[in-house]
Parts: sequence; structure tokens; C-alpha cells
Amino acid sequence: MRPLVLIVVSFAAAWIIVGLVGAIDWAQVGDALGRLSVAALVVLAVAFLARQTLNAVPLARFVPGLGLKRSMQNDVTANLMGTVAPPPADVVIRVSMFKSWQINPVDGMAGVTLNMLTFYSVRFLAPAVGLLVLSFQGVERGQVLAAMSSALIAVAVLVSLALIIRSDAFAAWLGRTAGRVVARVCSTVDPQVWEMATVDFRGRMAETLRTGLLPSMAALLGMVLCDALVLTLSLRFVGVDATVLTAPDIVGAFLVSYPLTLMPLVGLGVLDAVLLATWTEIAGLEWEPEIVAGLIVWRAFTLLGPLILGAGTLLLWRRQTATSAEGSEASA
Repeated sequence: MRPLVLIVVSFAAAWIIVGLVGAIDWAQVGDALGRLSVAALVVLAVAFLARQTLNAVPLARFVPGLGLKRSMQNDVTANLMGTVAPPPADVVIRVSMFKSWQINPVDGMAGVTLNMLTFYSVRFLAPAVGLLVLSFQGVERGQVLAAMSSALIAVAVLVSLALIIRSDAFAAWLGRTAGRVVARVCSTVDPQVWEMATVDFRGRMAETLRTGLLPSMAALLGMVLCDALVLTLSLRFVGVDATVLTAPDIVGAFLVSYPLTLMPLVGLGVLDAVLLATWTEIAGLEWEPEIVAGLIVWRAFTLLGPLILGAGTLLLWRRQTATSAEGSEASA
């Protein structure tokens, strides 16, 4: 129920924010969407694929032998399962894929964990980058406070990663403490076993984290900027003029608001409403339909796009797995 409650809260917040902006003329939104050309869709598709490729780099760096192609396949398939099925469906499909590729699932999930932590650090560093972009246009005090708060969270995540690299003692304490907490509700849990498993897990992560952290953070920052590029292009292709809403206005506001992607469905509803309110204040209420149309196009590519890719890669993997199993039986 928790994800459903969060989604309801997101859309309730979005409804309130949009209500403050003004009523949306959906007929004009449709007219703006009609300006999309085939060439524009091709450009957006290329930018979207670049985004997904950069998103797959960390897992490829953190899991030995995985490679970029399989990393992307694992990412988008897990994203699909995490969206349409309850937990731990995404973990189950990841582990199944790792096994089918002859990759140790523990190594694979260690890489997934590092991928997640690295992305969290980049997610909360994005507002600081947004401040740099907005410095060309003028920065508000609230944006500075939000960026500083997010940066502190990013620093905390990076410090945790540093402790993972350097300290067996920290990993042992973490595993032992978690085991004791869980043992209160599940008597079969042995905190000592959890402690040893956590130390082993730390060792597996530390090997790849030292060499993969900086390239992974750079790739994920590039992914976020590609996301901003898709959004900027979406707004331009539906008719939002650069004279009323500049690229720094678009990219800066998006990066400052990026931590809202922590909400379900990548912040669907609340993030869109915040961006709409910000940009209509800059461009004027008369540009609201075009801005809404641009947000719809951006969501179609960055939200629906990975789900479509995930469905395709899942079917492809199932077919390859079935073919490999038939080949093994024939050889036997």
C-alpha cells in the first residue's frame, strides 16, 4: 500500500500546485503536441538512448564480466518488474539474469547496491549543478537552501561509500546491528551470520568501488544531463520559444528539483507540477499549454520508454534462456 499512498500524495500535491498556476487548456495542449514532427521524434529517441546507455555504465563497471549491453538489459528489465510487480520482483529478475549469464549473483547484487548508492549521491548533487546553471539567470534563496540540503545528503552517501571501501569494522557493525534488529521479529536470524555476510559483501564491493566510483558518477551525471536535454528538446519541439524560456531556465530548474524523482514513478505528478509552476512564472501563463505538452512528451520518452525497452529485453532474455536450455538438453 505504501507506493500507492505515495502516488496519491504526489498527485494531490500536483493538483494543488497546478490549481495555483491556473486551469490548463487541454485543447491548446493538443495543438502543441500536434507540432511534433517525425524528425523531432527521431532526435528525442537518440537522446533517450544516450540517456539509457549512460545509465547502464555503473552496473557494467561494478559487476565484473557483465558488459554494457547486459547491464542495460538488466537495468531496464528490473525497472519494468519493479513498476508492474510488488517487491522483490526486480531483485528476482536481476538474480535470474545474472545466473543465466554465469555471473555470481552475490557479485551482481553487490554491483546493484553500489549502482543504487552512486545514483543517490548524484541525485542529491544535481541541485548544486543546477545552481551553477541558474547563476547565469539569477538564483533565489530557496533554491540555494534546497541545493545545500541535498548536497549534504550526497556527502553523507559518499562518506558511507568511503567507509565501505576502508572499514571491515564498519561493515561488521552494520551487519551485526541489522541482524539483531531483524532477530527480534525472526528468531531464525543469526546476527553473527549477518555480520560475516556483510563483511564478505563489503569485500566484493570494495574491489570494484575503488576503480569504478568516479567513472560511474560521471556517467550518471551525464545521464541526468541527457534527461535535461530530452526535456529541453521536448519543450522546443512543441513550440516553447527560447526567448521566453531559456535553456538555463529549463535545465537549472530541472536539476534543482531533481531530488523529487525519489517519489514513485520518478516523481510523476509532483515534479511536473513544480516545473510547470516555475516555468509559467518565468514565461507567463499564456505559455502553460506548451509547457504541459513538453512535459507530456518528456514523460512519454523517459517514463514509458524504459518500460517498453524492459518488456522487449525481458522477452529477448526469456527466448535466449529457453534456447540455451534446449541446447544443453540436446548436448546431454
